[in-house]
Amino acid sequence: MESFDLIVVGAGPGGYVLALDAARKGLSCALIEERPTLGGTCLNVGCIPSKALLESSQLFHRLQNDGTHHGIEATELSINLDAMMARKDEVVKRLTTGIDALMKKRQVEVIHGTGHLVEPGVVTVQSQQKRTLQAPKIVLATGSLPVEIPILPFDGKRIVDSTQALSFTKVPKRLAVVGGGAVGLELGSVWSRLGSQVTILEALDRIVPSADEDASKALSKSLQSQGITIRTGCRVLGSQVHSRGVKLALEEQEKKEELAVDCVLVAVGRIPNTASVLGTLDQQITMDGKKIAVNASMETSVPGIYAIGDLIHGPMLAHKAEEDALILSAHLSGETTPPWGGPLPAVVYTHPELAWVGSTEHELQKQGRPFKVAKFPFAANGRALAQGEHEGFVKLLSSPEDERLLGACILGPGASELIAEVVSVMAFGGCAEDIAFTVHAHPTLSETLREAALEQAGRPLHRG
Repeated sequence: MESFDLIVVGAGPGGYVLALDAARKGLSCALIEERPTLGGTCLNVGCIPSKALLESSQLFHRLQNDGTHHGIEATELSINLDAMMARKDEVVKRLTTGIDALMKKRQVEVIHGTGHLVEPGVVTVQSQQKRTLQAPKIVLATGSLPVEIPILPFDGKRIVDSTQALSFTKVPKRLAVVGGGAVGLELGSVWSRLGSQVTILEALDRIVPSADEDASKALSKSLQSQGITIRTGCRVLGSQVHSRGVKLALEEQEKKEELAVDCVLVAVGRIPNTASVLGTLDQQITMDGKKIAVNASMETSVPGIYAIGDLIHGPMLAHKAEEDALILSAHLSGETTPPWGGPLPAVVYTHPELAWVGSTEHELQKQGRPFKVAKFPFAANGRALAQGEHEGFVKLLSSPEDERLLGACILGPGASELIAEVVSVMAFGGCAEDIAFTVHAHPTLSETLREAALEQAGRPLHRG
């Protein structure tokens, strides 16, 4: 039996970050991963490859539609899908290779295979040969899997999940996307830009229902202007796969109809990947619904066994899993580091991008909590106009009692990057004035934040 100070099962953003940080502190660490490469879903078949395709497809779309506005006349544009996919794969390979090199440098023992808990402190790894490992601390970081709907079973060809939608060998003529969240909208955008007739089917009354309502509606309007059909309040009742595609039975506003498409992407969420890793301890580890129940130190009901990331409470986001890893690493190594108490940002990488943090207006109203609102449009920002990307706005919410920021929403160019400034201010209990009285370079997109903050502070500048 091989012995370590720490065993981490799962090498996604949570698992590999934990292994790297623990090794940096001198702990002997084994990292178990069933994929041949490290990085988990996010790096291999999620966040990174989808962003690579979003960039490629947006470049094609912009040259095709906006070039003449910039005095660029591009004719006879075409898509080389094989080359586009190869670029995506190269981006992934470069990052996975980098993580592997870091593991070697920090002397983390990487073991490829499927890990199973057999008893407290003991994990078996099933690969080409069975290995048994022991450690006083074991961390479960196996991430999540796409939700499969019984009426839309995955077949990898006509009805696909998000992983398979990243590797189409040709652009589907007609693509239905079931689910109007981040994954569905992002992948729907990719294939729409490349020529697919995309229809988003969302059962709720708006897309991205957890985001700000104004931003959700504005994003929906923008995506529809780009050629994507969005149908909200629309439920899928059944499906029929045939040789030429899929026939979907739909219900919208109590009216039933059929929709014929070539492929269906099911993007209705994810579930924790606990099925295999819990092994013989599945009855001893307490669950919280489909997630693993943990205490404030992320320890499960079995002493010495911990869980992080998508397996436990909280949003299923890569950066949340990474933060879990850093907090747990500090705890396991005996550091007196206070837990991260700041807000977690969320992003939808469509065009325009949508990012938000903290509470929304609807949530504050539901809580009966008073708040102030300030907005500033990208249409009044010099850099946005120069870029030709002036859709959207910045919205800040703050407390009228102490002026602290309660939430923010950004719909527009660079929203995924701009939101970090608000997260930093909120993390330290700051208010709109902290942004308003901070010098922002001109001309930049970040000035929209300052303008909204100035308005929030009662000192509007470029507003009538």
